[in-house]
Amino acid sequence: MTIKVNNLVLDISEDSLATLKHKVAKKLGVKEENFKSFKIIKESIDARKKDAIKFNYAVEVACDNEERILNKSKSSDIRPGGDNYTPDFHEGIKKMHNRPVVVGMGPAGLFAGLLLAERGYNPLVIERGEAVEERTKSINNFWYDRKLNTESNVQFGEGGAGTFSDGKLTTRIKDHRCGYVLEKLVEAGAPEEIAYMGKPHIGTDILKDVVRNIRERIKSYGGEVRFSTKLEDIEIKNGELYSITIDGQQVPCENMILATGHSARDTYEMLFKRGVSMSPKPFAIGYRIEHPQILIDENQYGKFAAHPKLRAADYKLTYTSKELDRGIYSFCMCPGGYVVAAASEENAVVVNGMSNYKRDNVNANSALVVAISPQDFEDTTPLGGIEFQRRYERLAFEVGGSNYNAPVQRVQDFLKDRVSKNFGKTEPTYTPGTEFADLRKCAPDYVVNAIKEALPVFDRRIPGYAGEDALLTGMETRTSAPVKINRNEEYESVNVKGLYPTGEGAGYAGGIISAAVDGLRVAEKIITEYSPK
Repeated sequence: MTIKVNNLVLDISEDSLATLKHKVAKKLGVKEENFKSFKIIKESIDARKKDAIKFNYAVEVACDNEERILNKSKSSDIRPGGDNYTPDFHEGIKKMHNRPVVVGMGPAGLFAGLLLAERGYNPLVIERGEAVEERTKSINNFWYDRKLNTESNVQFGEGGAGTFSDGKLTTRIKDHRCGYVLEKLVEAGAPEEIAYMGKPHIGTDILKDVVRNIRERIKSYGGEVRFSTKLEDIEIKNGELYSITIDGQQVPCENMILATGHSARDTYEMLFKRGVSMSPKPFAIGYRIEHPQILIDENQYGKFAAHPKLRAADYKLTYTSKELDRGIYSFCMCPGGYVVAAASEENAVVVNGMSNYKRDNVNANSALVVAISPQDFEDTTPLGGIEFQRRYERLAFEVGGSNYNAPVQRVQDFLKDRVSKNFGKTEPTYTPGTEFADLRKCAPDYVVNAIKEALPVFDRRIPGYAGEDALLTGMETRTSAPVKINRNEEYESVNVKGLYPTGEGAGYAGGIISAAVDGLRVAEKIITEYSPK
């Protein structure tokens, strides 16, 4: 047994570990030297009072007489610890004639493949993109030489789209598997602090090593990993998955975890053609907005901006236009980051945000997007959202000069409908390059008008947000999957037995942690039904 102690508040000037131990010992009525173990399990920053920033902690300790201490305590901040997830479920007895296949190596596919491999199911894990080492080279070829690899890019490849983003690990889901995911990430090389930070992130530079290490662990347990291998087709017989086609070869398959990510448009089209049940799904589109990071730091931390104990500040903004009946919000905010070229199809411009672990670039950036619903799609089929995205990605390509430059506009010029002529203090971080343009030309009118309405509101919340130094870059279209592949409570496709739509690309997750958790749930379902031998 361990003891969990919550609501330990420290001033920014206090030594964290020494003061924490002293406060915990006092709260429990024991001596510090009696601690057998002492672990921080949560750290968050309270910056509501900018002249008195505090840190709030929760810790878990082991010591003698734990049960007596718990029974004696009258504080609601002191409770039993040790509620971590362990995959202690039992294997099923049903015979599996072919090994399970995992399609996609984003977080959902990686964690599904890892759990299956650990439990002896020897999965075949396929990824259309390259291993992260080669994938990095292909991405750099696009960013610096404009040579797009449509099969291996920011969207496709080992680690999924999240690898070339900020590596955020925040999630709104409450699931005991979240801690397990963080634990496995730390084992694979992520910083230990992600297990307790209030807003944990890894960063692209470290994530690349982490996903490679998870891949090697899958292989060490008997799983097979194939890169540059795309799911080309599936065969269904009597409502059950019968086989799949990869590399032009038909492979018998009765259980497939489909974790392709939100940009596998040709896979969506193939599944639709094969009659797999799916439906259109809401998402959001807009632009990336950049500011000097110091502007965000000073707004969040006041006089403590740039304090060595504080990381680059982030923000989250939301607004609802009653007139337009649409939500406008910031999304995937990247402190100290970069706006990156994220196209996966030729003649299209797509932007995303990325940060390294230290988040030490001079600019902050975030998506600034407007909610889109299936009622906005001209195409009324389940694939209508894909065509909607394509339309505005191709317009952004044209407006940017048809050479993968991204169209950019200073916020004040955007509000006044004029093309910018120069940059303020914020210069764009997007590579390959940028072109001053009228961003109205690559977005629907209602998106433009909604963002124009929201910007002055956001400027009141963060002074300078819509100022002279703010810069917009288009287009942000891949906020989430435009399609949901319908599944039942057993995580299987509603009309194809053995097909398990999983993660963000199937419409059941919204970030690294929630996708990984969904991958674990689906892997558990297969494990509890089938025997590994």
